Amino acid sequence: MTASRFVLVLGAALALAACDAGPDKSQDRNTIDRNDLSQIKWGVWVDPDGCDNWIADDGVEGYLARRYDRYGKPICSGVAPPTVATGDFKQGATSVIGDPI
Repeated sequence: MTASRFVLVLGAALALAACDAGPDKSQDRNTIDRNDLSQIKWGVWVDPDGCDNWIADDGVEGYLARRYDRYGKPICSGVAPPTVATGDFKQGATSVIGDPI
């Protein structure tokens, strides 16, 4: 390995080692009103492609996750027209902040 290639590999290794994953964002901090996300009411938003996405709004944060069947394919149920949300997803708002919309 040449010296310049060694320096390049060493620099890349140091750059990757300096990466910080940051705080764990896989869990809600539950700072207001709620024990966990299972207490939020979820609805369905149909994206422009006609496929379903789970949505929830707790008044502080909004959540969205694509719906998949057990084979990993997107669910496109036709529950609503594209770009329309349905369900009681705004009912999960906290009592402290609420959801004015």
